[in-house]
Amino acid sequence: MSMVKETVDVDVPLHTAYNQWTLFEEFPRFMEGVEAVTQLDDRHNHWRTSIGGVTREFDTEIVDQLPDERIAWRTTDGDVRQKGVVTFQRLDERHTRVNLAIDFQPEGMAEKAGDMLGMVDRRVKGDLRRFKDFIEHEGREEGGWRGRVTPG
Repeated sequence: MSMVKETVDVDVPLHTAYNQWTLFEEFPRFMEGVEAVTQLDDRHNHWRTSIGGVTREFDTEIVDQLPDERIAWRTTDGDVRQKGVVTFQRLDERHTRVNLAIDFQPEGMAEKAGDMLGMVDRRVKGDLRRFKDFIEHEGREEGGWRGRVTPG
């Protein structure tokens, strides 16, 4: 497995950044290559991505979610194997640090080569930068889910 870690500071309050991140179906608005995310229930999402002309579908499960602190997930089925966590840290009343760590298994020669060349790191960094631009431009979250999912 390969690991990628990225961080971005956003100029919005912690609850705003966290609430927006819980709107998984909005990810295509700032995540490159994500075509659709369908939230199946409080814990499960179905993803469709298209990267470099290759379409993949997979399911994820939220394994730990604590409002204003973290969301951890893992894939459960499909074309992608990964797990990760996003954490939120209050810097002050108007600023939040978003940390994203993803463990993933590159499949095939093209993905392995892309991983070795740092393409995944750049994609994740770009996604966080686009999240920053998106949430700062909006200035507020479009909703959010503040439920607790405990590791089981």
